Amino acid sequence: MKLLAKFSARAAMDGDGVKIRRIADFGNTRFDPYLMIDELKSDDESDYMAGFPPHPHRGIETFTYIRKGGFEHKDQLGNVKQIKAGDVQWMSTGRGVVHSEMPIADSDHGLHGFQIWLNMPAKDKMRAPQYRDSSEQQAKVLTNKNGASLTPLAGDWRFADQPESTVSAIISQSGYDGKLAAQLAGNAAIADVNLAANASAKLNLSQYGAVSIYVYSGAVIATYQGVQTRFTDGQLLVVDSAELVELVAADDGAGMLVLAGDPINENIVHMGPFVMNTQQQIQQAIADYESGKFGTID
Repeated sequence: MKLLAKFSARAAMDGDGVKIRRIADFGNTRFDPYLMIDELKSDDESDYMAGFPPHPHRGIETFTYIRKGGFEHKDQLGNVKQIKAGDVQWMSTGRGVVHSEMPIADSDHGLHGFQIWLNMPAKDKMRAPQYRDSSEQQAKVLTNKNGASLTPLAGDWRFADQPESTVSAIISQSGYDGKLAAQLAGNAAIADVNLAANASAKLNLSQYGAVSIYVYSGAVIATYQGVQTRFTDGQLLVVDSAELVELVAADDGAGMLVLAGDPINENIVHMGPFVMNTQQQIQQAIADYESGKFGTID
């Protein structure tokens, strides 16, 4: 596995004072089509219970995955859903969404989840918004003989040494709930991979133009600049998608998100919740929101 770059998450706050860890790259887009990964992880309700009151978005897709706890989503389209542990949610904001995300009180388990931003190609940024979630479906899990398990969150996945065994996410390119396709921007595919102590897994992701690995627990062992290095939670590794992705856990195991996709390679102008291609488009987004064109949550 060839490492191209590495990032470390930084402590940040968003919403109404929610504490998060964030990795973002709105300039160099070294993990295009992905723009940002926010991780929310705490057993202290004061870190997250104020939540994310109503706010707008334009020009991005948000992909949310909950491992512990949950939140209630509301938007101007009329969607009201509780997203709980094991669920994923995909929202293609297009020309405009106003939504809120308020955590569900769960003092026994705390909250652990991720919100991932994907850029949208210019041709799609002003299309109608779309929404999907997996709250009524159960994800399938793929395991190998080396102590690895893989839960598909978006797209179709298989281990390199088990090409005959494929698991498809509920939100995937091949279909949603067997009925509706949910084509994520940049042909994105996301999986949650867990490795037992010293376990390993191999993934062939050469069909994608970009692959990144975000470690959220334990440690992954990889060779970087000729030296075998231990990468721990809160680090993102950008790897060469043309080479076999070899995941090896340290003696305390590892949990990680694997993010694949095809770079969009377009100019980005970012301001707060808006990601467009020109400064003029950003100013128009602000004007449209302030004039009420995004709608409101009832």
